[in-house]
Amino acid sequence: MDDKYSVEATENQANEALRLPITEAAAIYEQILTVFPTAAKYWKQYVEAQIAVNNDDATKQIFSRCLLNCLQVPLWRCYIRFIRKVNDKKGVEGQEETRKAFDFMLSYVGADIASGPVWMEYIAFLKSLQALSTQEESQRMTAVRKAYQRAIVTPTHHVEQLWKDYESFENSVSRHLAKGLLSEYQPKFNSARAVYRERKKYVDEIDLNMLAVPPTGSYKEELQWMAWKKLLGFEKGNPQRIDNGSSNKRIIFTYEQCLMYLYHYPDIWYDYAMWHAKSGSIDAAIKVFQRALKALPDSEMLRYAYAELEESRGAIQPTKKIYENLLGDGVNTSALAHIQFIRFLRRTEGVEAARKYFLDARKSPNCTYHVYVAYAMVALCLDKDPKMAHNVFEAGLKQFMHEPVYILEYADFLTHLNDDRNIRALFERALSSLPPEKSVEVWKQFTKFEQTYGDLASMLKVEQRKKEALSTTDEEGPSSLESSLQEVVSRYSFMDLWPCSTKDLDHLARQEWLAKNINKKVENSTMPSGTDFSDKGSTGLISNSSVSAKVVYPDTNQMVIYDPRQKPGAGNFQTTTSAGVPAASGTLSNPVVAAVGGQTTSAFDEILKATPPSLVAFLANLPIIEGPTPDVEVVLSICLQSDIPTPQPVKSGTAPMQFPSVPAPSTSDLSVSSKSHPIPSGSSFKPTRGKRKNIDRKEEDETTVQSQPLPADAFRIRQIQKASRSASASRTASQTGSASYGSAISGDFSGSTG
Repeated sequence: MDDKYSVEATENQANEALRLPITEAAAIYEQILTVFPTAAKYWKQYVEAQIAVNNDDATKQIFSRCLLNCLQVPLWRCYIRFIRKVNDKKGVEGQEETRKAFDFMLSYVGADIASGPVWMEYIAFLKSLQALSTQEESQRMTAVRKAYQRAIVTPTHHVEQLWKDYESFENSVSRHLAKGLLSEYQPKFNSARAVYRERKKYVDEIDLNMLAVPPTGSYKEELQWMAWKKLLGFEKGNPQRIDNGSSNKRIIFTYEQCLMYLYHYPDIWYDYAMWHAKSGSIDAAIKVFQRALKALPDSEMLRYAYAELEESRGAIQPTKKIYENLLGDGVNTSALAHIQFIRFLRRTEGVEAARKYFLDARKSPNCTYHVYVAYAMVALCLDKDPKMAHNVFEAGLKQFMHEPVYILEYADFLTHLNDDRNIRALFERALSSLPPEKSVEVWKQFTKFEQTYGDLASMLKVEQRKKEALSTTDEEGPSSLESSLQEVVSRYSFMDLWPCSTKDLDHLARQEWLAKNINKKVENSTMPSGTDFSDKGSTGLISNSSVSAKVVYPDTNQMVIYDPRQKPGAGNFQTTTSAGVPAASGTLSNPVVAAVGGQTTSAFDEILKATPPSLVAFLANLPIIEGPTPDVEVVLSICLQSDIPTPQPVKSGTAPMQFPSVPAPSTSDLSVSSKSHPIPSGSSFKPTRGKRKNIDRKEEDETTVQSQPLPADAFRIRQIQKASRSASASRTASQTGSASYGSAISGDFSGSTG
């Protein structure tokens, strides 16, 4: 935002002007009000400085510039004070001028929620008028009564006080007449009071001291925008159920007040204009658009909206004038303005007018390939002239051969014409001149074209050429020279139909990503789960490496599993039990930290110390899992390929393995035994017959030194329970001669070896 819109600097200038004589301060006020033409408080400050020196002519001129654009009660009350001051010395004639000024003021700001004092001042003024005859007295009383009746049906802060004053007034005139009038206006007053209470809730959210600055996206500005939108929606609902004319007048007043603060918001101007248009007042909508373009001269959106409104009512020449003003002298004209004017001319003046303007527009220094594409589509779809469209594309190709998007649009056009010969020629011409880094999309489109319309030989040839051409780019890499199953998937898929299952697609995407990152460090690589396969491209699959580099993604290497039991600052602790174990324990992220023996240790370090060597080897072979949800299929496939050493049977009577003095958590505390922990919902606990004795014996032999709560992560639960069962199996192998393995969660035993 420009410095001229600095609120703080403007406030300092206004404070400085207060200390200067009006002859010097006038220039400061003019500068401020040029930037903030709807700042009522600065207009009021400016005009009060003129009134203070009795400069009536300058005061009148200032009021004529600001009153209709600044519907704020304090400024208008300043105006009425000036009018009364000027007319007090004129007698009856001056009183009539003052009364007209009051009516003028109330017609503009009488609906304001803060206009109660204005109504009171007006009624007091009417009561103060002298009546020289009975007829004049009757007219004065009638005027006072009408003023009261208008005031008590207007939702303002002082509506209840005005009702009390009205009751007193009617009773003072005639108690008999008052009863009928008060009973008639009581429901209207009740409605106004109820609407006031609702309206006040919306108005209280609005900052009436806010200056109209261009939107910066700040939270405060967004709150103000929402507050005004809510108030406008409330007023459009006609909550008081008044007639359409009065309701529309109140909505117009609210829009005008809103624009005092959201002067630089094009959507508010557009809403205001379209509300007028939908209400049937096209002329009023046009005036709003004209004011909007004066406020925001650089807004193309508003110009197009204004032109659309004029064209919709058949005003072709005014619409053309709007477009010509948008085009300007042609030097700084945007390509979009050229395109929209071509379409407008084609709609309203025919083929020749559009063609003539296109020939002129192509000479413009700002004419881009978009203009050629747009006019070619007009010629094809509207003029039904494919030859002309082809000539336009060919003419543009001389200038825009280096633009891949233009090549693709041209190829798409030729595809519509079913001109496969020229499509191939176009691709060959473009690929011979485009550098590899800019030709990726063109190669993809060429490959897709051959897959759809070519024979098998041409299909395979283009794919091979593509791999060779892009082998030096980051998009493909040297590994792309090798044939892969993804190419078959790409060739034999159609729209959302695939020659394999979703599971196979995930597996192939994982393999493609691994192939491209095979020489990179594992800890620096990421493979997001749930890959989206909407773009088939050359391989039919999307990997993490093929996503646009322009998109900023979060660093998933820093992701950890949330554990509410973890103390702040605990971090991830790496184990140092033995070689190979750190990698295994690294998969168990966010270990529970326990204080044992007066020092802080990792619970999983202690678990691993109590783990048999065979299980330690198994954990060391587990892959590094990033993110809270590991891919179970990948984990199992790697485990099945791992060479896990067979556990050695323990002879009967052999003393158990001795560990350091720091006791480890008992595996029985981490099991899903019904004695120590409830069984998770949905799980089943069905031990095989003959095994219950061994399990009970294990629970009796093991002692709990320090209990740890069951981890919330299912992956960690599975590993802890496997450790528990493996330890039990190694101790009972010599006695039973068998080992059983089953579900890590449910406790089911699925088979045995003996």
